[in-house]
Amino acid sequence: MADLSDETLIAVANLLPGLFKVINLATATEYQLFEQYGETEETFSELEELNNAAERARSFYNRLYGLVLQVAESQPIANSTLLNLLYESLEQTQATADAVEASILEIKRSWSL
Repeated sequence: MADLSDETLIAVANLLPGLFKVINLATATEYQLFEQYGETEETFSELEELNNAAERARSFYNRLYGLVLQVAESQPIANSTLLNLLYESLEQTQATADAVEASILEIKRSWSL
């Protein structure tokens, strides 16, 4: 039977809301920056960075969700390649989410948003 440990499921469950918050923060900051300053030469790179930040977080969110679903649907057992990909994604997701959030907060500070 394909299964994941409670520890792994809890790790995934803890990461998804964090990724949601990063996506929300990136899109909200992009909106605020655009509304207050418009798309100018000065804001263009930050607007693009915020859009990319949301996309990166969205990609990790979808990847984690999809991998967990694939494990659940794998019968009689999940193959080791799939499991390794899931575990690697868990590690990468946390590091990426933290870095992306820090970048967004830096943009917010520099533009006083």
